[in-house]
Amino acid sequence: MNFAWGALLLSLKVAGCSVVVNFLIAVPIGFLLARKKFVGKEFLDTILTLPMVMPPTVLGYYLLVLLGRHGWVGQILEIYFDINLIFTWQGAVIAATIVTFPLVFKPTRTAFESVNPCYEQAARVLGVSDISIFFRITLPLAWRGIFAGLLLSFARALGEFGATLMVAGSIPGKTETLSISIYEAVQEGNDHAANIAVIILSFVCIVVLFIAKKLTGYKIFY
Repeated sequence: MNFAWGALLLSLKVAGCSVVVNFLIAVPIGFLLARKKFVGKEFLDTILTLPMVMPPTVLGYYLLVLLGRHGWVGQILEIYFDINLIFTWQGAVIAATIVTFPLVFKPTRTAFESVNPCYEQAARVLGVSDISIFFRITLPLAWRGIFAGLLLSFARALGEFGATLMVAGSIPGKTETLSISIYEAVQEGNDHAANIAVIILSFVCIVVLFIAKKLTGYKIFY
């Protein structure tokens, strides 16, 4: 039982960190694609949505090649900053962030597109700056979609397996998240441990989705 709670705490930490990173990246990008017109806009949208349909193991392989000792990002991090992300919980955060990014980006873009631009135009006529308009008008009107996407990505990150296993491995107490511990328990024939972990993970995901629906009342599937 203790192993499951330890793995759950690690999963919560990884999922929580991935949500923060996605918020900082997906919200600005979602706003940019919702408000700006430029060449290749829909192509960029397609590329950013790829993790939603691409197998997690493929994403994990790309990250492994990119962040490994022989990858150009991995080499830069190791040579200049003495950082190695492979087989670390930080690597698990990156994997979870990439996999769940579309779940934040797509609802965010849709939420910003649903904001009536008349409110923003009226504020500009009154001399309100663009930054103030964003934080005082646009963001408050779009928050339900953004928050729903963040909660959905959190639930998905809790159960992330393929990319996380490729990048972070399965090190007990260090990188073994709850979904990976389920896999390991099944491989070892430990049905009791697997059942406990499955029940815990399922319960947490159900609670998160229920909260997302109740707090936002937002349609998070498109």
